[in-house]
Amino acid sequence: MALHQLQPNHEIDPLASSFATTYAGVVAFIAVVHEGSFAKAAERLGIGRSAISRSVQKLEGQLDTRLFLRTTRSTSLTGEGELFYENCKPGVERIVRSIEEMRELRSGAPRGLLRLGATVGFGRKIVAPLLRGFRESYPEIRVELLLDDSQADLISDRIDVTFRNGRMDDSQVVAKQLIPMQMLVCASPEYVRKHGMPHTVGELAQHRCINLLLASGRTCDWQFKVGGVEKKFLPQASSSYNDADLVLQAVLDGEGLAQMAGYQICDHLRAGRLVACLASYAPDDRGHYVCYLSRHHLPQRIRVFIDYMTLHIRALDLHCITHFTPGGGQAAVEPLAY
Repeated sequence: MALHQLQPNHEIDPLASSFATTYAGVVAFIAVVHEGSFAKAAERLGIGRSAISRSVQKLEGQLDTRLFLRTTRSTSLTGEGELFYENCKPGVERIVRSIEEMRELRSGAPRGLLRLGATVGFGRKIVAPLLRGFRESYPEIRVELLLDDSQADLISDRIDVTFRNGRMDDSQVVAKQLIPMQMLVCASPEYVRKHGMPHTVGELAQHRCINLLLASGRTCDWQFKVGGVEKKFLPQASSSYNDADLVLQAVLDGEGLAQMAGYQICDHLRAGRLVACLASYAPDDRGHYVCYLSRHHLPQRIRVFIDYMTLHIRALDLHCITHFTPGGGQAAVEPLAY
């Protein structure tokens, strides 16, 4: 008897009735068919023969159909049992393959699709260049990198791992700090020769400043620590851009001052293309983070990616601190230990 025939006037939801059919009974039924007897099926599943018999009897009761013809010497399928077996077999085989695939993902070579998110600047300069080495190390992992300065939602955007900058206030994600994030105010040597440099946060009002526009349309505040207290400053800008690379280029071109992250400017500071100021007021509670949803049952592809990026980003000489002479001039730019 087909399952839909058990529903007079279609009053019973087919999905609900299928849930009512015990999965244990289906597994016992398939095992008996495969092994040819209840005793061998019980041995295969590691349970008692009576448990196998009860599960099959319950299944037959739920289906209102006899599935086996049983004698003291043999067990064979009824016509309905053969039909039920042919219908169940593909589904059970898919379940078995799925279980084996999950085990392979946990214990075999890492593989599968990895969706990544990052801010545009950090993703372009730091994450993307490291992906080639990662793919060479793990050729069975496919990578999608999505760059967006708005904060991605890991669930709705189906992001496995994302990189975030600044402070971490989201308690819904696991956040691992890769390196501290130093924010420095910089200018080109040409600008410094013409206009000098500020020695206090208040003196910024006397200078041409370049602002970064956030994805929300709001202007990004400049952040400092003055006397141990956080202070935000929003200068009147001579220019504003919604791309961090354009802000950097404007500073390199001598258009004014901007506050930028250490990973953007360290190379330019060391090469003398930029000069930094107000380092003693730099905020010290920010970082670059790798974020994901849970530590539990973390797929191998995510685990190895986090380990790889943590090792290689920390090995980069990204974070620098500028030491100043008492008169406010720049003395040296050195790597900051982390």
